[in-house]
Amino acid sequence: MSRYAFGVICALLFALSLAAMAPARLLLPLLPQDQLVMYGPSGTLWQGQASRVLLSTPAGYLHLGHVSWKLKPLSLLLLAPRVSLSSIWGSQVISGDVTLRGEQDIDLAQVEARFGAELARQFAPVDLGGSLQVQLVSLNLRDGWPVQGSGRLVWQDGSWVSNRGPQQMGSYALDFEQPLGEALSGNIVTIEGNVTATGSVELFDGAYALDINLNGPGLDDQQLRQSLQLIATPRDNGYQVRLTGELQ
Repeated sequence: MSRYAFGVICALLFALSLAAMAPARLLLPLLPQDQLVMYGPSGTLWQGQASRVLLSTPAGYLHLGHVSWKLKPLSLLLLAPRVSLSSIWGSQVISGDVTLRGEQDIDLAQVEARFGAELARQFAPVDLGGSLQVQLVSLNLRDGWPVQGSGRLVWQDGSWVSNRGPQQMGSYALDFEQPLGEALSGNIVTIEGNVTATGSVELFDGAYALDINLNGPGLDDQQLRQSLQLIATPRDNGYQVRLTGELQ
């Protein structure tokens, strides 16, 4: 390696070090304010935290609570910053690695997350209880849509809220996989519960298909049956939920 090339590399690494050691508050004007709102940043760009962060979603702002991050230095040389993140907001916990390749091009790896099931209420005709647990081995997003990955989604201690209070249903899991260039497909299984769910989910380029069979003694509840009739078709000893459409 020539002295000139060595000097350029050293100067670049020095500049990156200075930038990374800059105060975390310098992030504020760089953030897309219509997508991410940060309060109380402290530490440095390299390793810092914020007292509260809000993420814009189609359903409204998602509170991430206290967020801490650590930047992988060498990722800056590849122009694809990789950050280890963790956030806590009450019982909601998120951690994992995020690689930013563009405004809507993101790679997620080793993500563990837990949310309250009320986040799913916008997709269901009943109020839901329990917790949603996400375990991502990896998930690559391009233009905001998944193109490759694998993982598991678990609805733990699932329940629905009737006028008599929470009614227990069970725990369920969705294991999914998406080879590059193919659809994301997953299988739904029942871990335990008095409502048994089996079926499949498929998502590709914004189009989704959902096919789930429900049965079990938990469906004897008249109020639950009335709610299910809004999205499901009665079958022998149960219901079938079959939906297709486009995600906006």
